[in-house]
Amino acid sequence: MKTDTSYRLLKRLWVSYIRSYRYKILLAVLVMGLSAASTAGLAKMMESIIDDVFKSENIHMLKVVGIFVLGLFIIKGVAAYAESLLMNFVGQRIISNIQKDLFAHLVHADLSYFHSQSTGVLISRCTNDVNLMKGAVSNTITSFGKDILTVVFLVALMFYQDFFLAALSFFVFPVAVLPIARIGKRMRKVSISTQKETGFFLSLLKEIFQGARLVKAYGMEAYEIGRANKTIEDLFRLSIKSNRIKSLGSPIMETLGGIAIVVVISYGGYQVISGHNTAGAFFSFISALLLAYEPMKRLVNLNATLQEGLAATQRIFSVLDQKPKIQDCAEKKAEKGHIKNGDIVFSNVSFSYDTGKEVLKNVSLTIKQGEQVALVGQSGAGKSTLMNLLLRFYEPSHGSILIDGRAIDKMTFKALREGMALVSQEIILFDDTVKANILYGRKNASMEEVIIAAKKAAAHHFIQALPKGYDTSIGESGVRLSGGQRQRLSIARAILKDAPILLLDEATSSLDTESEHQVQKALDRLMKGRTSVIIAHRLSTVRQADKIFVLEKGKIVESGTHDHLLKKKDSVYAGLCQWQLAGS
Repeated sequence: MKTDTSYRLLKRLWVSYIRSYRYKILLAVLVMGLSAASTAGLAKMMESIIDDVFKSENIHMLKVVGIFVLGLFIIKGVAAYAESLLMNFVGQRIISNIQKDLFAHLVHADLSYFHSQSTGVLISRCTNDVNLMKGAVSNTITSFGKDILTVVFLVALMFYQDFFLAALSFFVFPVAVLPIARIGKRMRKVSISTQKETGFFLSLLKEIFQGARLVKAYGMEAYEIGRANKTIEDLFRLSIKSNRIKSLGSPIMETLGGIAIVVVISYGGYQVISGHNTAGAFFSFISALLLAYEPMKRLVNLNATLQEGLAATQRIFSVLDQKPKIQDCAEKKAEKGHIKNGDIVFSNVSFSYDTGKEVLKNVSLTIKQGEQVALVGQSGAGKSTLMNLLLRFYEPSHGSILIDGRAIDKMTFKALREGMALVSQEIILFDDTVKANILYGRKNASMEEVIIAAKKAAAHHFIQALPKGYDTSIGESGVRLSGGQRQRLSIARAILKDAPILLLDEATSSLDTESEHQVQKALDRLMKGRTSVIIAHRLSTVRQADKIFVLEKGKIVESGTHDHLLKKKDSVYAGLCQWQLAGS
């Protein structure tokens, strides 16, 4: 990943996310200025306390100074409160907007993008990196506002009181610029490695927790603990390294600060002893220097925090900059209307993944409205790829796909995918209620329609037996349900969607015989009157198909009905049937 300059990243962050809150930030900076002026005022009051109160033994001035000091602290307190509210709002709002954009971008990303990225890395981008960005934004604005203004007011007071002594006390600090810049660069590199390792750790956790049953069944607890421990140790070492690098600024600043204070005490003390300055002015000066020291340290250490945040910013922008390879058809250019009939035509379609190897070669087929068509063949023959192309998860490298006479790349994603319902072997259910999972097919459906869909999917009976019926939470991926129950819920979802085209991708392959029988009956009801494209390894499930297309090495080698293909001489389909019978 190319490293962008800090300026470019900050400029983009400002333009994209911060600028719209500039008035709130300006108000916060004004409040910070009030707090900074109060701090300088407190340093100035040291002169009055010593010269006008203690030295002159003036009781009236003691009361006046006390009131002024109390007033300054009240102003500082109110300003700190207002600044905290404003900056917290701005920081949280910026982070929320970034998370929204990041999530929306990922949801619209190509399917191939998710296949090329680790889930843990993507989760880390949306959580850890965003929080690091928040720290960088909040600390930078606060430091450039409050700390710089505090230093400016205090330094102005110091130069007002003794120009030469002020210049003398600050000559050492430019020496810190070069090492601090190098510390920032090193922090950015370590941060990149840390977030990469964090992403790997999150992926590892997800795999282990989701595969807990397999881990226990194979007795691999010790192995997985070892994998996790190694990653945790790597994160520990990176954290220690990060802290060590970040802490390098402290001895530099402490040494330089010590030199400055020794110079001030030596020269300033000499001026007081020789009568060229008052004790009050000297103590006011040194108070200003000591009060300026902490915000100066924060400003020096800011670069390390900023670089850590910018490394996270760069990773987030690298995700946001990923453009989908498959672009949605613009509304103005899209052909109007939704899928009504479900006539499908593949015309000389070829396709290859990024590896360059052709998965489909000049495939042509026609599926008429209401037909039940099966795609069969060995694993890797190209069956699922055809379905993915139909849904426009991928684009063909050659040829065209038409639905109802319209090219699918001339239809919007919404219009295209609203016309299809998918039931796959990989049953995707969400950690929500039964009702919410069925409603995923059509969010505005009534409860009556949900129940009708569940009955058609042979799911209503078992749903009623659940503790809260349709309001029962089914757990992550429907873990509280059996395989057959989960699949019947996914069928109910497809029934509720009521799309003219039905896609069945190995919908019964992972079920036991009893569950398969119940699910198959539900699927038969679902397929009535719809154009249905069926992928199945169990050839017994496609016997009733109107037409069967047999794929081999990315090509359609034969087509026909079940009976026709069995009778055909040297039939590939007949060979597949015999192979399955022999296997069973």
